Amino acid sequence: MPELPEVTTIVKGLQHKIIGFRIKSVWTDYKKNAKNLNLLKGKVIKKVTRRGKNILIYLSQDYILLIHQKISGHLLLGRWILKNGVWVPMQNNGISLDRVNNYIHFMITFDNGEMLALSDLRKFAKIIVGKKQDIESLKELVSLGKDPFDKTFTKTWLIKKIEHNTRSIKQVLMDQTIIAGIGNIYSDEILFDAQISPLRKANSLTGVEIEKIYKSIKKILKLAIRYKGTSVSDFRDINGYPGEFSKMLKVYNKKSGKCVKCHSDIKTIKINGRTAHYCPKCQK
Repeated sequence: MPELPEVTTIVKGLQHKIIGFRIKSVWTDYKKNAKNLNLLKGKVIKKVTRRGKNILIYLSQDYILLIHQKISGHLLLGRWILKNGVWVPMQNNGISLDRVNNYIHFMITFDNGEMLALSDLRKFAKIIVGKKQDIESLKELVSLGKDPFDKTFTKTWLIKKIEHNTRSIKQVLMDQTIIAGIGNIYSDEILFDAQISPLRKANSLTGVEIEKIYKSIKKILKLAIRYKGTSVSDFRDINGYPGEFSKMLKVYNKKSGKCVKCHSDIKTIKINGRTAHYCPKCQK
């Protein structure tokens, strides 16, 4: 599932491209996960932001288009033509060169001819259109925790949130009601960078250890954004290209790999049903 760096990559790409575009038409073959798409026609794109793993596209007349890409979804910007029920790309770039971009189930056409598509192999992505106050008050947005790049996300705040929590630190980092945007990939990489075992109970960590985690959160997420996210499987940027941070992963998905620091075997375990990867020698 795209996490904070991947969603930020998409949002930044759209911010530089679609502001001011007017929606001419909308197509979808979603039956369950799309709501009120009839409200999109004629609206103008005003702003694109991120909230946790959600993309919020602010529209004219006080509407918002919310897109959660879920497990395999990613947004693409380009031009397509519909042939025999299949969207065929008209540009020769990452969109046309990578088959993971071919599973299009949602398409917006703008009045200037540009198009915004959602490619989603598993068809789990969620799309909702509504009035600004209705979307912003959705439980899934209101319940989100603090964003790692919010000014109020401080070392002191993190210590208070962690020091009495009895769950594993990996579970805490992935809890969207505490910190919004961190999932399986970046919790593994953050804890490796901080040299903390994912098995540690959060309330066993010292202030110094929590400060290390805080610094690693900032460091790893910023680096991943710089390299346009991680593409382990389906994620691509708006031009259809994979994220480059995949090449920089130290432990995530390294099931039979060696630690880059001590050359010990990377260990894979389950924590509350989620897979964790770590070095048992470096991470204590």
